[in-house]
Amino acid sequence: MTQLPILFEDGEALVIDKPAGLAIDPPRDGGLSLENYLEALKLGFQRVPVAVHRLDRDTSGCLLLARNPKALKRFAAAFEAREVEKRYLGIVAGLLDADEGTIELALSKISSAEAGWRMIAAKKGKPSVTHWRKLAVQGGLTLVEFRPETGRTHQIRIHALAGLGAPLLGDPVYGEGKGAKRTMLHAAGLTVHRGEKPPIVAVSPMPADFLALGFSDG
Repeated sequence: MTQLPILFEDGEALVIDKPAGLAIDPPRDGGLSLENYLEALKLGFQRVPVAVHRLDRDTSGCLLLARNPKALKRFAAAFEAREVEKRYLGIVAGLLDADEGTIELALSKISSAEAGWRMIAAKKGKPSVTHWRKLAVQGGLTLVEFRPETGRTHQIRIHALAGLGAPLLGDPVYGEGKGAKRTMLHAAGLTVHRGEKPPIVAVSPMPADFLALGFSDG
């Protein structure tokens, strides 16, 4: 099994470049998950690292792992306190009228026996905020930079649909699941402030399937 690329490493943290298709938790279909790589990611330390936050199975890019329980607690508190800067790249299926803006929509979870669960914009839901900026247009598709302040489940995916009026390309839940083999969302950058310590800073290069559609991050 090949080693996952490491974007940042020190005594209390790792940031890996998670490939699209790799689940954080063992999936029901029996596919690979982060768990399969944790022993190799010890890298000489006694403990296996633990994921601090979540990325959808389809989402590629920066994933922070803590190397000990104290670091895990502090990093989780930093996410909760919005002391983490997150930069995502997404390809939306459509063109946008504006060049940038902020989406503020409360989100709530609904479920049904037929369709399973999904998030919807609902006044009684949990508040969520995403800043966005249009980067490039190619063949009826738009490359968008997303900087979420909050970290709600499926936040960027539902904000693209309900806030921008265009779902992420390939999204099977909030779009039509067409045009790409996965939901085209990439965690391109992560900065975690640590008080007097230097911050954790990681940048993930644009993945091959984004480049194949004619987009570049630069």
